[in-house]
Amino acid sequence: MTATRLGLLAAALATCLTAAPAFAQNRCAVTDPTGTPLNIRETPNGEIIGRVSNGVGIRVINTSSDERGRAWALISPRGRNHVVGWVYREFVSCY
Repeated sequence: MTATRLGLLAAALATCLTAAPAFAQNRCAVTDPTGTPLNIRETPNGEIIGRVSNGVGIRVINTSSDERGRAWALISPRGRNHVVGWVYREFVSCY
């Protein structure tokens, strides 16, 4: 990941943590009904920077909506403290 991408993700995390109440949900998993890996994006509906497979445990740090009103989740791996990026919220289940 480039320094620019890391900087953008750090800025997004800082904005989320200062602009919204604590939201983290620790027991979540990727549940993409298409069966394909879920795209991880730099920003809600932004550039694809990675993928995560179905069933992988994640933690939702915060949520946001894109310009079309679709919900997105800022995620990190469960049990870790680093932010990975944004995924489409409909394909994440928390329990």
